[in-house]
Amino acid sequence: MAGSMITLAGFVVTAITLVVQTVQATSPPRLVSALGHFSRYLILFGLLIGTALYALVALSHVRGPSVPRLSVTLAVGLVLIDAVAVLYLLATLRHAVTGGGLARAVGARLRTVIDETSPAATAEPPVPGASRRPDEEVTVVHDGRPAVVHAVDERRLTRLAARHDIRVRLLQPPGAFVGTHAEIARLECSGTGAAPPRLVRQVASCVRYGPSRTLRQDTAYGFRLLADIAIRALSPAVNDPTTAVQTLDQIEEALLRLADRPLGPVWLLDTAGLPRVARPAPDWHDLLSTALDETLLYGTGHPQVVRRLRALLDRLLTTVPEERGAPVLERRDALEHLTAAALPDPLFGDLARRPDP
Repeated sequence: MAGSMITLAGFVVTAITLVVQTVQATSPPRLVSALGHFSRYLILFGLLIGTALYALVALSHVRGPSVPRLSVTLAVGLVLIDAVAVLYLLATLRHAVTGGGLARAVGARLRTVIDETSPAATAEPPVPGASRRPDEEVTVVHDGRPAVVHAVDERRLTRLAARHDIRVRLLQPPGAFVGTHAEIARLECSGTGAAPPRLVRQVASCVRYGPSRTLRQDTAYGFRLLADIAIRALSPAVNDPTTAVQTLDQIEEALLRLADRPLGPVWLLDTAGLPRVARPAPDWHDLLSTALDETLLYGTGHPQVVRRLRALLDRLLTTVPEERGAPVLERRDALEHLTAAALPDPLFGDLARRPDP
């Protein structure tokens, strides 16, 4: 058992290496780190090595005719669990190495991020008292090395602001690159005196940093990843419009989920309903541009991509509120012009004018 588990662990490491290399060759390399898709294979590796070590320990207790039956039985059970885990993960490998599978994985994560971040915020204009002028402002800066904002602990930040009766205006959204000594927030104090240095440090500690963007709180990055998959599939080196269509499926679902939700800068409220934390965020126009513009630019030479884009834009026009319809109309007009230039032949031009979901 120990020998076979060590051999199998070596096979798993080889499989992980090959899959990572394949994904990096056919898809944007940032997908590997953004999805965290391969962490489960590392867990499997640990499970296999743990089973091997347990089997060796059980083997060391075998003395002549004396066999620890319970320990051996447990080792057999661990081997069965390992076998099931290996078979399951091998079955999911085919999704990890295809553009469509990666697009579905990003789409699922993006929908989770949308559900977690959008409903918790209130749009900035209607919030009462949000426009009052502070008596004093204190700037919070990033003292570490240059990094990217991963996430903000919004609950802790809101509690801190309520406890000290201040307001916090965040200046850098998740996904923003910040350099050393860059401003990340401003504390607005009204009648409470200057903010103590300890409070400034506590506010600064609510912002998490990392080397690159993640999907944790960054909705725009989810659309960025999906757009990258689509335009990589549309490149002459790959020439895979079907993957681009599958990616547009995920983009459409995410945009429809955002259609009637508050977007743009938002205020986070405390338990008393008072505005405490102003959080910057992309608005509808920014997200729509990130999601579709490059696919519009590079995909109009493929009839099936054009048809899928028409269906997507038509559905958005019938779903989004009236004030969000103008950017959608702009992209539909751009699709008309770009398609006419890319598909001048009457046969393909007529085909591309028919929406197809």
